[in-house]
Amino acid sequence: MGFKRSVQQRGQIRVKTTMITITLLCENTARGMGFLGEHGLAWWIDTGQHRVLFDTGQGMTLLPNAARLGLDLATADAIVLSHGHHDHVGGLEQALQAAPGAALYLHPRAIEPKFSGSEGKPPGRRLSLPFMETEGFRTAGRRVVATREPTEVVPGVWMTGEVPRANDFEDTGGPFCLDAELTRPDPLLDDQTLYLPTSRGLLVIFGCAHAGAVNTLRHIARLTGDAPIRLLLGGLHLERATPRRIDETVRALRTCRPQKMGFCHCTGLHAIRRLWDEFPDACLQTHAGMKMEFAD
Repeated sequence: MGFKRSVQQRGQIRVKTTMITITLLCENTARGMGFLGEHGLAWWIDTGQHRVLFDTGQGMTLLPNAARLGLDLATADAIVLSHGHHDHVGGLEQALQAAPGAALYLHPRAIEPKFSGSEGKPPGRRLSLPFMETEGFRTAGRRVVATREPTEVVPGVWMTGEVPRANDFEDTGGPFCLDAELTRPDPLLDDQTLYLPTSRGLLVIFGCAHAGAVNTLRHIARLTGDAPIRLLLGGLHLERATPRRIDETVRALRTCRPQKMGFCHCTGLHAIRRLWDEFPDACLQTHAGMKMEFAD
């Protein structure tokens, strides 16, 4: 990531290595005294020079867990949204109040009304929030970047932008629609992922992978010139996945050979069990309060 610098010490050159810290602020499960869990996801990424909040959970655990961890959200340089579902943007209003100087990054379609339900059985359950639909985040002095393109959020932290849907075995992972009558399928084009290039490979953080984990990994490979993957984290939305989709996901992971993987939130217990069986030495337990450090 280019943050190493040499310093003179007693006539010798010593290389100072920057540590990248990734903390799971919100997740379905919590572990440790005082941490709270909720169905949602939020990550805190500290590169040593900049800080990024990736998603905000539903809004019930973001601030308590941040306080428990001693993290000051006011130091965030940027807030990034993976997509517009309530379990990822519910805490946005709180996060913006806590971090008045942070820029906000999102896909333009993250503000669309979003619903879920059984086909032919309206009305659907609302998954979007008025704060997003009315663009309540647009306040004086707030920098808002709504883009479909791959974008460097802060130095060394990239969002994928819109992910091409290139295969025939991945879908959005559920019955998602743009209307309460459930007549307009939502392609969830707002879905995107974060990645951090390091000297030892990419750190990749999914929100829900509604674009498909395989589509996303292939997109990142194109963007980075097939850089090796050091770490995969986040949700894969495989709860409703067909056996073929899970097989293809396993095959793709064998190909890119990430050193460590920690899948959670919407991945589904069946899929997580399969991934642990296939990659027992690479898989990590994930939970709210988890903190990981990586030397560049």
